[in-house]
Amino acid sequence: MASNRKLGRTTDIRKAMLKNLTTDVILHGKIETTEARAKEVKSIVDSVISLAIKEKDNFETVDVKVVKAKLDSKGNKVTELVKSKNGKEYLKVVKEETTEKRQKDMPSRLNARRKIMRKINKVKDSDGKNIDIPSKLFNEIAPKYEGRVGGYTRIVKAGPRRGDGAEKAILELL
Repeated sequence: MASNRKLGRTTDIRKAMLKNLTTDVILHGKIETTEARAKEVKSIVDSVISLAIKEKDNFETVDVKVVKAKLDSKGNKVTELVKSKNGKEYLKVVKEETTEKRQKDMPSRLNARRKIMRKINKVKDSDGKNIDIPSKLFNEIAPKYEGRVGGYTRIVKAGPRRGDGAEKAILELL
């Protein structure tokens, strides 16, 4: 007997589908799918959240030197006229060096971040910027479930689907 449901798909398609569903649950908080898929995704989401809870405070704050382009009052880059060795003049962007405090993951949290990224997809928002889902897990979702021991998701049956009669279910974060 197989340890996981095959869901009528080949291995690569099934894995891709489960990654998509897992990503959607973490991103949106709930999804509507078939009951069998919901049961498979539930175990993946619960394991990802428990990993995030375990490693949520495992980081250190460090000062990092950052070199950025200097901006004027309108937000444009400040440039200066410079002469090259050949005698030609060109515009050069003025840079400024500052220090910022950033979080540096400890080795076990970095490993957890990589494990999470294996089970979810990279997502972009409407502006085309990447959404950092592991950070969302560590900073938003993990503190919410900190006192719980398992059971981070719930499956609610939603009746048969029109067309093929498959049992629908809603998988949601508690």
